Amino acid sequence: VTLVEASKRYYTCFFSNIYLGGFRNYGSIGHNYYGLAVNQGVNVVHEWAVSVDSAARTVKLGSGNTISYDKLVVSPGIDLKYDSINGYSAAVQDKMPHAWKSGTQVQLLRNQVMNMKQGGTFVMVPPPNPYRCPPGPYERVSMIAHQFKQSNPTGKIVILDPKPKFSKQGLFEAGWQKHYPGMIEWISSDTHGGLKNVNASTMEFETDLDTFKADAACVVPAQKAGAIAMAAGVNNGDWCPIVPASMQSQADENIYVLGDASVAKSMPKSGFSANSQAKVAANHIRGALTGSKVFDARYSNTCWSLIAPDDDVKVGASYVAGAEAIDVESKFISQADDSSETRAANYQESIDWYNGITADMFS
Repeated sequence: VTLVEASKRYYTCFFSNIYLGGFRNYGSIGHNYYGLAVNQGVNVVHEWAVSVDSAARTVKLGSGNTISYDKLVVSPGIDLKYDSINGYSAAVQDKMPHAWKSGTQVQLLRNQVMNMKQGGTFVMVPPPNPYRCPPGPYERVSMIAHQFKQSNPTGKIVILDPKPKFSKQGLFEAGWQKHYPGMIEWISSDTHGGLKNVNASTMEFETDLDTFKADAACVVPAQKAGAIAMAAGVNNGDWCPIVPASMQSQADENIYVLGDASVAKSMPKSGFSANSQAKVAANHIRGALTGSKVFDARYSNTCWSLIAPDDDVKVGASYVAGAEAIDVESKFISQADDSSETRAANYQESIDWYNGITADMFS
């Protein structure tokens, strides 16, 4: 087994909001690949994969070297469609960070939040569907509001949403009213009429409704599958269709597409989903290469969102492989009348999950 990964250290997007809220330090969300190499015998190659020759079954690396494969797993996450927002670009992303990919941008965003003037305005622009981590922008707002409550109590947060509704909306809005009354204003696309332009120089956001001026901002554009998925030719438009029972690409039976890059229908784009999909793909690959038993595909996902200290809400589901799509088998969501003990237990559950999944990935 060979793992091609450009970075020597991986910072999880999941729990980056918890860092933003001050509940974890940055080092705690960073992980290396030493355990995979030493404990699991994985050949870890720290290079960029730049192209795939599916006929020859080879992957070309940035160094010019090639790696041959029998089965290839592609899990590149997302690339950002910067031009989906007029005025936004990679050139201005340090002024208006997205902090929606692994890396150091979330540190930059946290510094900008913590250094805002008293009574200033923070503007959040979530992405349109489909995107990585559906509740993520709203947990991010919650964590920034938590910081404001302590150090900038007259600060305001404006959410300029390209959508008319969002994940766990009722739970978030009830939490905002309880913990941060008057601080957060969510403005739907139906109300603001669309984001017409952003100006990073003046920190202004122009909509049909009004022009909003920010002291700091987080702008998350529309998304698509990571570049290597496109280079491998397993995409259909922005995303990569898969076979529900195996996570095989619909374009090539020897290539599997996992996580955010895939079209998993009812499964959200999340770290939990990707890990669940990886287990199905691994079982299928092992069966194909060794003749071992292949079990029926079963998937699961849970997304936890911290609104305030010990007030954590969750949504999730179990899934089975249908003929045409990954189908929901059962689902659950936190309730508005959950006890404070339940909400606190949710947060502890999320910490336990984080510790478990990162050990699963990197030990």
